[in-house]
Amino acid sequence: MDADALHALLSPEGWALLGALPPYDDRITLALSERLRSEGLDPTLVAAALTQSRLRAAGRAKFDDFADGMLFTQSGLEQATRFTVAARHAQRYAAAGCTRVADLTCGIGGDAMAFAALGLGVVAVDTDELTAAVATVNLRHFPEAEVRHGDGLTTDLSGVDGVFADPARRTAAGRRAHDPKAYSPPLDDVLELRARVPALGVKVGPGIPHAALPEGAETQWVSVDGDVVEAGLWFGPLAPQGPGLGALLLRGRSATEVRTPPGGAPEAEAGPPGAFLYEPDGAVIRAGLVTLVAQEVRGHLLDRTIAYVTSDHLVATPLAASYRVLDVLPFGVKRLRTALRERGVGRVTIKKRGTAVVPEQLRTQLDLRGDAEATIVLTRVRGAQQVLIVEPATEGS
Repeated sequence: MDADALHALLSPEGWALLGALPPYDDRITLALSERLRSEGLDPTLVAAALTQSRLRAAGRAKFDDFADGMLFTQSGLEQATRFTVAARHAQRYAAAGCTRVADLTCGIGGDAMAFAALGLGVVAVDTDELTAAVATVNLRHFPEAEVRHGDGLTTDLSGVDGVFADPARRTAAGRRAHDPKAYSPPLDDVLELRARVPALGVKVGPGIPHAALPEGAETQWVSVDGDVVEAGLWFGPLAPQGPGLGALLLRGRSATEVRTPPGGAPEAEAGPPGAFLYEPDGAVIRAGLVTLVAQEVRGHLLDRTIAYVTSDHLVATPLAASYRVLDVLPFGVKRLRTALRERGVGRVTIKKRGTAVVPEQLRTQLDLRGDAEATIVLTRVRGAQQVLIVEPATEGS
């Protein structure tokens, strides 16, 4: 979206058109565009409104019904925090006693909206003028929110007692930047803000290596319905339990938090598959807390280097998905094909860890036929390549 498109959308005619469009459906977009233009509407306005309609439809995955009253840019939507996660960010600042938070890389204003919705004063800053204008629209219902166009690192923080930053994590070529030094602004520059405002929170990519984590931070990886979406670095009063590694698992309306216990995560032995297999949530894996799952289910690892846990006990845990082990065999395409055909399996879900097998190539080689479904897990068991045939397990099954 450019300035002309934004100006067109913010006109009375543009805002009315955007509100009157039917739910976005790619199959009718071209015909709808042609009809609106034939009725005399400006082509720039029509294109801008239909683009926003598409982005709003996509934005519902992150903002639910709030998306219907927001404006988006494509890049802003991609980097925006899911509103359920942003609400958890806001709760941290409120619990720390903050009253006015500066969001120094506000983008389209998702996190700033969550701060303001909780009654916090907000200073939202973005270096891109168009993006700042979009954030202004999205924050229009919150008089306590102020949007500024400028460099967040040099903005006036007078009266601010909490700072949040979400540095851009894509290169000029559009690739993800995994090195914190390649963030925009670089992570080290953001961390210097602690000298001005100790209550600092920074959203970083979930792939950040442990070696790159700054000292003194509580680092928490977050997953939503099993999808790892971010890691957060929290400092000062925002980390009341002090430095450490943890995971926040959000599923529907439930939330589970775990973190490294005092003295570090427990050790876990590796051993043969038991009656059940546990696949830890990705946030638990990123936080290095897989052995907590083994402890909870009274089990052990399949391999010391692989994030699979096994046990003879079926234990309901939000930290991992559980499967009943139906068969275990050394990996080999012919042997696996025979085992699956004997079970009448025609459709498989393939999971893998610690193996170079390409799932789609294996699926073709198996040449399966049948009506049954199965999940196969390709992994190492104490160093040896094995395959487990499993099915989802629930208590009482």
